[in-house]
Amino acid sequence: MTATTNLRASRRRHPERPAWEEDPGIAGRTAKGVVLTAVVLAVLVPLWVVLVTSLSSRETINAAGGLVVVPRGLDLSAYRIIFSGGQISKALLISTLVTVVGTVFSLVLTVLAAYGLSRPGSVLHRGLLFYFLLTFLIYPGLVPSYLVVTGLGLKDSLWSLILPGAVSVFNLVVVRAFFQNIPGELLDSARIDGAGEFRILFRIVLPLSRAVVAVVGLFYAVGYWNIWFNALLYIDDNEKFPIQRILQSYILAGQAPQTSGAVGVTLPPTLAIKMAVVVVTVAPIALVYPFVQRHFTRGVIVGAVKG
Repeated sequence: MTATTNLRASRRRHPERPAWEEDPGIAGRTAKGVVLTAVVLAVLVPLWVVLVTSLSSRETINAAGGLVVVPRGLDLSAYRIIFSGGQISKALLISTLVTVVGTVFSLVLTVLAAYGLSRPGSVLHRGLLFYFLLTFLIYPGLVPSYLVVTGLGLKDSLWSLILPGAVSVFNLVVVRAFFQNIPGELLDSARIDGAGEFRILFRIVLPLSRAVVAVVGLFYAVGYWNIWFNALLYIDDNEKFPIQRILQSYILAGQAPQTSGAVGVTLPPTLAIKMAVVVVTVAPIALVYPFVQRHFTRGVIVGAVKG
Protein backbone atom coordinates (compact mmCIF):
# COMPACT_ATOMS: atom_id res chain seq x y z
CA MET A 1 0.00 0.00 0.00
CA THR A 2 2.85 2.36 0.88
CA ALA A 3 4.70 1.59 -2.35
CA THR A 4 1.58 2.34 -4.41
CA THR A 5 1.06 5.65 -2.60
CA ASN A 6 4.68 6.66 -3.18
CA LEU A 7 4.38 5.76 -6.89
CA ARG A 8 1.28 7.90 -7.26
CA ALA A 9 2.95 10.76 -5.39
CA SER A 10 6.02 10.55 -7.65
CA ARG A 11 3.81 10.78 -10.73
CA ARG A 12 1.76 13.65 -9.34
CA ARG A 13 1.78 16.65 -11.63
CA HIS A 14 2.90 20.13 -10.79
CA PRO A 15 -0.22 22.31 -10.28
CA GLU A 16 0.75 24.60 -13.16
CA ARG A 17 1.30 21.78 -15.68
CA PRO A 18 -1.40 20.63 -18.14
CA ALA A 19 -3.46 17.57 -17.23
CA TRP A 20 -1.68 15.40 -19.81
CA GLU A 21 1.87 16.37 -18.82
CA GLU A 22 3.72 14.80 -15.91
CA ASP A 23 6.77 16.21 -14.15
CA PRO A 24 9.98 15.39 -16.06
CA GLY A 25 12.30 12.78 -14.67
CA ILE A 26 15.91 13.24 -13.60
CA ALA A 27 17.19 12.64 -17.15
CA GLY A 28 14.78 15.19 -18.60
CA ARG A 29 15.69 17.87 -16.06
CA THR A 30 19.39 17.22 -16.56
CA ALA A 31 19.11 17.42 -20.35
CA LYS A 32 17.09 20.64 -20.10
CA GLY A 33 19.69 22.17 -17.80
CA VAL A 34 22.53 21.19 -20.12
CA VAL A 35 20.79 22.60 -23.19
CA LEU A 36 19.86 25.87 -21.47
CA THR A 37 23.41 26.25 -20.12
CA ALA A 38 24.85 25.67 -23.60
CA VAL A 39 22.50 28.26 -25.12
CA VAL A 40 23.37 30.84 -22.44
CA LEU A 41 27.10 30.26 -22.92
CA ALA A 42 26.73 30.50 -26.70
CA VAL A 43 25.24 33.98 -26.20
CA LEU A 44 27.38 35.29 -23.35
CA VAL A 45 30.84 34.01 -24.36
CA PRO A 46 31.06 36.00 -27.64
CA LEU A 47 29.80 39.12 -25.84
CA TRP A 48 32.38 38.59 -23.11
CA VAL A 49 35.20 38.19 -25.64
CA VAL A 50 34.15 41.34 -27.48
CA LEU A 51 33.96 43.36 -24.24
CA VAL A 52 37.28 42.10 -22.88
CA THR A 53 39.06 42.70 -26.18
CA SER A 54 37.75 46.27 -26.33
CA LEU A 55 39.24 46.91 -22.87
CA SER A 56 42.62 45.28 -23.59
CA SER A 57 45.93 46.95 -24.31
CA ARG A 58 48.12 46.33 -27.33
CA GLU A 59 50.41 44.04 -25.33
CA THR A 60 47.51 41.89 -24.13
CA ILE A 61 46.04 41.55 -27.64
CA ASN A 62 49.44 40.67 -29.10
CA ALA A 63 50.04 38.09 -26.37
CA ALA A 64 46.62 36.50 -27.02
CA GLY A 65 47.18 36.52 -30.77
CA GLY A 66 43.90 38.35 -31.43
CA LEU A 67 40.69 38.16 -29.42
CA VAL A 68 41.19 38.16 -25.65
CA VAL A 69 39.31 35.78 -23.39
CA VAL A 70 41.03 36.34 -20.03
CA PRO A 71 41.33 40.04 -19.07
CA ARG A 72 44.74 41.35 -18.06
CA GLY A 73 44.44 44.92 -16.95
CA LEU A 74 42.05 47.63 -18.09
CA ASP A 75 42.65 49.99 -20.99
CA LEU A 76 39.98 52.55 -21.93
CA SER A 77 41.94 54.13 -24.76
CA ALA A 78 39.69 52.59 -27.45
CA TYR A 79 36.61 54.21 -25.90
CA ARG A 80 38.43 57.52 -25.51
CA ILE A 81 39.12 57.47 -29.25
CA ILE A 82 35.47 56.67 -30.03
CA PHE A 83 34.11 59.51 -27.89
CA SER A 84 36.80 62.02 -28.83
CA GLY A 85 34.53 63.83 -31.29
CA GLY A 86 35.48 62.03 -34.49
CA GLN A 87 33.39 60.22 -37.05
CA ILE A 88 32.16 57.57 -34.61
CA SER A 89 30.92 60.19 -32.14
CA LYS A 90 28.97 61.93 -34.91
CA ALA A 91 27.54 58.60 -36.04
CA LEU A 92 26.36 57.86 -32.49
CA LEU A 93 24.59 61.23 -32.31
CA ILE A 94 22.96 60.64 -35.69
CA SER A 95 21.79 57.15 -34.70
CA THR A 96 20.40 58.47 -31.43
CA LEU A 97 18.58 61.29 -33.21
CA VAL A 98 17.15 58.96 -35.87
CA THR A 99 16.09 56.41 -33.24
CA VAL A 100 14.34 58.91 -30.97
CA VAL A 101 12.61 60.91 -33.71
CA GLY A 102 11.77 57.82 -35.76
CA THR A 103 10.37 55.86 -32.81
CA VAL A 104 8.13 58.74 -31.68
CA PHE A 105 6.99 59.43 -35.24
CA SER A 106 6.25 55.76 -35.95
CA LEU A 107 4.43 55.26 -32.67
CA VAL A 108 2.18 58.26 -33.30
CA LEU A 109 1.28 57.06 -36.79
CA THR A 110 0.80 53.44 -35.70
CA VAL A 111 -1.38 54.28 -32.69
CA LEU A 112 -3.59 56.69 -34.63
CA ALA A 113 -4.02 54.27 -37.55
CA ALA A 114 -4.60 51.27 -35.27
CA TYR A 115 -7.22 53.09 -33.23
CA GLY A 116 -9.09 54.18 -36.34
CA LEU A 117 -8.99 50.70 -37.82
CA SER A 118 -10.07 49.11 -34.54
CA ARG A 119 -13.41 51.01 -34.63
CA PRO A 120 -15.84 49.11 -36.93
CA GLY A 121 -17.79 52.23 -37.85
CA SER A 122 -14.81 54.33 -38.91
CA VAL A 123 -14.65 55.84 -42.40
CA LEU A 124 -13.25 53.48 -45.08
CA HIS A 125 -12.56 50.91 -42.38
CA ARG A 126 -12.51 47.82 -44.59
CA GLY A 127 -10.82 49.49 -47.55
CA LEU A 128 -7.94 50.92 -45.52
CA LEU A 129 -7.49 47.67 -43.60
CA PHE A 130 -7.33 45.74 -46.88
CA TYR A 131 -4.82 48.29 -48.22
CA PHE A 132 -2.52 47.79 -45.23
CA LEU A 133 -2.83 44.01 -45.22
CA LEU A 134 -2.11 43.90 -48.95
CA THR A 135 1.49 44.89 -48.23
CA PHE A 136 1.97 41.50 -46.57
CA LEU A 137 1.48 39.88 -49.99
CA ILE A 138 2.83 42.51 -52.40
CA TYR A 139 6.15 44.26 -51.87
CA PRO A 140 7.02 46.98 -54.39
CA GLY A 141 10.70 46.08 -54.49
CA LEU A 142 13.93 47.95 -54.08
CA VAL A 143 13.97 49.97 -57.30
CA PRO A 144 10.50 51.59 -56.86
CA SER A 145 11.34 52.43 -53.25
CA TYR A 146 14.60 54.04 -54.31
CA LEU A 147 12.84 56.05 -57.03
CA VAL A 148 10.23 57.28 -54.55
CA VAL A 149 12.83 58.37 -52.01
CA THR A 150 14.98 60.15 -54.57
CA GLY A 151 11.93 61.64 -56.28
CA LEU A 152 10.81 63.22 -53.01
CA GLY A 153 14.23 64.81 -52.59
CA LEU A 154 15.13 62.76 -49.52
CA LYS A 155 18.48 61.54 -50.85
CA ASP A 156 21.30 62.36 -48.40
CA SER A 157 18.72 63.39 -45.80
CA LEU A 158 18.16 61.78 -42.41
CA TRP A 159 14.45 61.56 -43.28
CA SER A 160 15.39 58.86 -45.78
CA LEU A 161 16.23 56.70 -42.76
CA ILE A 162 12.86 57.38 -41.08
CA LEU A 163 10.06 57.82 -43.59
CA PRO A 164 10.44 54.63 -45.73
CA GLY A 165 9.86 52.41 -42.69
CA ALA A 166 7.75 54.75 -40.59
CA VAL A 167 4.84 52.29 -40.24
CA SER A 168 5.22 48.55 -39.85
CA VAL A 169 2.05 46.71 -40.86
CA PHE A 170 2.85 43.90 -38.42
CA ASN A 171 3.05 46.36 -35.52
CA LEU A 172 -0.11 48.06 -36.77
CA VAL A 173 -2.03 44.77 -36.75
CA VAL A 174 -0.79 43.90 -33.25
CA VAL A 175 -1.78 47.29 -31.81
CA ARG A 176 -5.16 47.19 -33.59
CA ALA A 177 -5.90 43.75 -32.17
CA PHE A 178 -4.98 44.97 -28.70
CA PHE A 179 -7.30 47.96 -29.04
CA GLN A 180 -10.11 45.66 -30.12
CA ASN A 181 -9.78 43.73 -26.85
CA ILE A 182 -10.68 46.85 -24.85
CA PRO A 183 -14.36 46.61 -23.84
CA GLY A 184 -16.55 48.71 -26.11
CA GLU A 185 -18.85 49.58 -23.21
CA LEU A 186 -16.01 51.52 -21.61
CA LEU A 187 -15.56 53.66 -24.72
CA ASP A 188 -19.32 54.10 -25.16
CA SER A 189 -19.68 55.37 -21.61
CA ALA A 190 -16.96 57.96 -22.29
CA ARG A 191 -18.81 59.11 -25.42
CA ILE A 192 -22.02 59.46 -23.44
CA ASP A 193 -20.13 61.72 -21.02
CA GLY A 194 -19.14 63.92 -23.97
CA ALA A 195 -15.57 62.74 -24.61
CA GLY A 196 -14.26 62.99 -28.17
CA GLU A 197 -12.26 60.33 -29.97
CA PHE A 198 -8.88 61.91 -29.25
CA ARG A 199 -9.73 62.27 -25.57
CA ILE A 200 -10.87 58.66 -25.44
CA LEU A 201 -7.65 57.57 -27.12
CA PHE A 202 -5.28 59.50 -24.86
CA ARG A 203 -7.22 59.25 -21.59
CA ILE A 204 -8.62 55.70 -21.75
CA VAL A 205 -7.17 53.56 -24.55
CA LEU A 206 -3.47 54.43 -24.25
CA PRO A 207 -3.27 54.04 -20.43
CA LEU A 208 -4.76 50.56 -20.85
CA SER A 209 -2.34 49.75 -23.70
CA ARG A 210 1.01 50.58 -22.14
CA ALA A 211 2.24 47.02 -22.63
CA VAL A 212 1.69 46.84 -26.38
CA VAL A 213 2.89 50.42 -26.92
CA ALA A 214 6.10 49.67 -25.01
CA VAL A 215 6.76 46.50 -27.01
CA VAL A 216 6.00 48.10 -30.38
CA GLY A 217 8.11 51.09 -29.41
CA LEU A 218 11.02 48.77 -28.68
CA PHE A 219 10.53 47.09 -32.06
CA TYR A 220 10.68 50.45 -33.80
CA ALA A 221 13.66 51.61 -31.73
CA VAL A 222 15.65 48.47 -32.53
CA GLY A 223 14.82 48.83 -36.21
CA TYR A 224 15.93 52.47 -36.35
CA TRP A 225 19.04 51.86 -34.27
CA ASN A 226 20.13 48.92 -36.42
CA ILE A 227 19.36 50.64 -39.70
CA TRP A 228 22.19 50.42 -42.19
CA PHE A 229 20.75 49.25 -45.51
CA ASN A 230 18.80 52.48 -46.06
CA ALA A 231 21.92 54.39 -45.11
CA LEU A 232 23.85 52.37 -47.65
CA LEU A 233 21.30 53.26 -50.34
CA TYR A 234 20.39 56.85 -49.57
CA ILE A 235 23.28 58.41 -47.60
CA ASP A 236 26.43 59.33 -49.51
CA ASP A 237 27.76 61.97 -47.12
CA ASN A 238 30.15 60.41 -44.58
CA GLU A 239 29.16 63.03 -42.02
CA LYS A 240 25.60 61.64 -41.98
CA PHE A 241 26.44 57.97 -41.55
CA PRO A 242 24.67 56.24 -38.61
CA ILE A 243 26.69 54.02 -36.31
CA GLN A 244 25.63 50.80 -38.05
CA ARG A 245 26.92 52.14 -41.38
CA ILE A 246 30.22 52.98 -39.71
CA LEU A 247 30.33 49.50 -38.20
CA GLN A 248 29.68 47.91 -41.59
CA SER A 249 32.31 49.95 -43.42
CA TYR A 250 34.88 49.72 -40.64
CA ILE A 251 34.69 46.04 -39.72
CA LEU A 252 33.64 44.43 -43.00
CA ALA A 253 35.32 46.76 -45.48
CA GLY A 254 38.31 47.45 -43.25
CA GLN A 255 38.06 51.23 -43.45
CA ALA A 256 39.52 53.04 -40.46
CA PRO A 257 37.25 55.64 -38.80
CA GLN A 258 38.28 59.27 -38.68
CA THR A 259 39.16 60.52 -35.21
CA SER A 260 40.01 63.91 -33.82
CA GLY A 261 42.71 62.78 -31.44
CA ALA A 262 45.83 64.81 -30.89
CA VAL A 263 48.69 64.42 -33.29
CA GLY A 264 51.46 62.19 -32.01
CA VAL A 265 49.27 60.31 -29.55
CA THR A 266 49.70 56.54 -29.74
CA LEU A 267 46.46 55.01 -30.96
CA PRO A 268 45.08 51.83 -29.40
CA PRO A 269 45.14 48.63 -31.45
CA THR A 270 42.75 48.46 -34.36
CA LEU A 271 41.10 45.30 -33.02
CA ALA A 272 40.30 47.00 -29.71
CA ILE A 273 38.66 49.93 -31.53
CA LYS A 274 36.61 47.53 -33.64
CA MET A 275 35.37 45.65 -30.60
CA ALA A 276 34.65 48.94 -28.80
CA VAL A 277 32.48 50.03 -31.72
CA VAL A 278 30.59 46.72 -31.48
CA VAL A 279 30.05 47.23 -27.73
CA VAL A 280 28.82 50.79 -28.20
CA THR A 281 26.48 49.60 -30.96
CA VAL A 282 24.96 46.76 -28.94
CA ALA A 283 24.89 48.37 -25.47
CA PRO A 284 21.94 50.82 -25.84
CA ILE A 285 19.41 48.20 -26.93
CA ALA A 286 20.77 45.69 -24.40
CA LEU A 287 20.26 48.25 -21.61
CA VAL A 288 16.73 49.20 -22.69
CA TYR A 289 15.45 45.65 -23.26
CA PRO A 290 15.21 44.56 -19.57
CA PHE A 291 12.85 47.46 -18.81
CA VAL A 292 10.47 46.39 -21.60
CA GLN A 293 10.81 42.62 -21.23
CA ARG A 294 7.97 42.32 -18.70
CA HIS A 295 5.54 43.74 -21.27
CA PHE A 296 6.38 41.22 -24.01
CA THR A 297 3.99 38.43 -23.06
CA ARG A 298 0.99 40.66 -22.51
CA GLY A 299 1.78 43.09 -25.31
CA VAL A 300 2.54 40.70 -28.15
CA ILE A 301 0.62 37.55 -27.24
CA VAL A 302 -2.61 39.33 -26.24
CA GLY A 303 -2.33 41.71 -29.18
CA ALA A 304 -1.79 38.92 -31.68
CA VAL A 305 -4.59 36.59 -30.54
CA LYS A 306 -7.40 38.56 -32.09
CA GLY A 307 -6.88 39.38 -35.76
